[in-house]
Amino acid sequence: MPTFDIIKESKPSKTFRVASVIGKFDLQSENIVEHFKGDIELAKEWQVGLIVGKSGTGKTTIAKQLFENAYITSYEYTKETVLDDMPKECSVEQITSAFNSVGFSSPPSWLKPYSVLSNGQKMRVDLARAILEEQKFFVFDEFTSVVDRNVAQIGSFAMQKAIRKTDKQFIAVTCHFDVQDWLLPDWVFNTDTMTFQSFEGQKKNRPEIKFEIFNTTDKSIWKMFAKHHYLSHSHNNAANVFIATVNDEIAGFISVLPQPGKIAKNRRVHRLVMLPDYQGAGIGIRLLEEVGLEYKKNEYRFTINTSAQSLIYALKKSHKWNCHHFGRLDRCGNSMGGAGKSNKMSASFELK
Repeated sequence: MPTFDIIKESKPSKTFRVASVIGKFDLQSENIVEHFKGDIELAKEWQVGLIVGKSGTGKTTIAKQLFENAYITSYEYTKETVLDDMPKECSVEQITSAFNSVGFSSPPSWLKPYSVLSNGQKMRVDLARAILEEQKFFVFDEFTSVVDRNVAQIGSFAMQKAIRKTDKQFIAVTCHFDVQDWLLPDWVFNTDTMTFQSFEGQKKNRPEIKFEIFNTTDKSIWKMFAKHHYLSHSHNNAANVFIATVNDEIAGFISVLPQPGKIAKNRRVHRLVMLPDYQGAGIGIRLLEEVGLEYKKNEYRFTINTSAQSLIYALKKSHKWNCHHFGRLDRCGNSMGGAGKSNKMSASFELK
């Protein structure tokens, strides 16, 4: 059980300015003393913890004192792509799997340097790197401090999901109380009151979000999503377009095309894209299935072909979808039966 009793004292040199402030505000001492004392009663089995409190309440001091070897403020990124900034001993498959697990699921962004990514993407890349490092335990300070609060909440949920799929332990340190319900921590230490609360064994459900889907005739909305599509920036204007919003913010795009063939009532997903800040929380699957169910109500078959590995994984383990094909394709799109020179793994699914 980590226990801390920390006295932090500052003794500034008595410069002209320091003396002026002491005199002007009638300060009783030129020494500044802060005292932080408490207990963090960690259980044997936990994976996600949260140290939270207002600025100046000792969060960073406590985290550094108790978890010095695991404390992280930032990583160094020097390569031309974030792929190459990941640990050298990791394979491409391990890296992309970690990226997908934290909701950083846009392959075009994997080829960018860290410096040009959005703050939300940087937060996810940092966590993916922590997951890939050999260290089993890590503490992130200033967690979600530089991102929009809507993004922070969605990102927090995606991150805790990723951590729980590993054997790692993660502590977030933040002044933002709004992430607690989304991070679903096993324990929380509140530095405002110096109190510890355990949530061990409690059922963890994320808060409800305001999720809406709109059918639109404005095909130009694709421009907002095109650069985030893993395969192509093009779009067929014959496709029927739907937009998803999360808490009244545009988050996702799906378009659907008639499927050529003997059966007229076939519909196939043409494009499915979630904006980076909303990836990893299951919102894309929800958009796909809710649109698909509307077509099913009108007795349409609803299918999707994809080579996005995170989507393939999610649909393969879902009982709502039948997998009709899984394997590698040649340049003409013909099945190679899981063997051959192509690196493009593809799958086709139909909503039951």
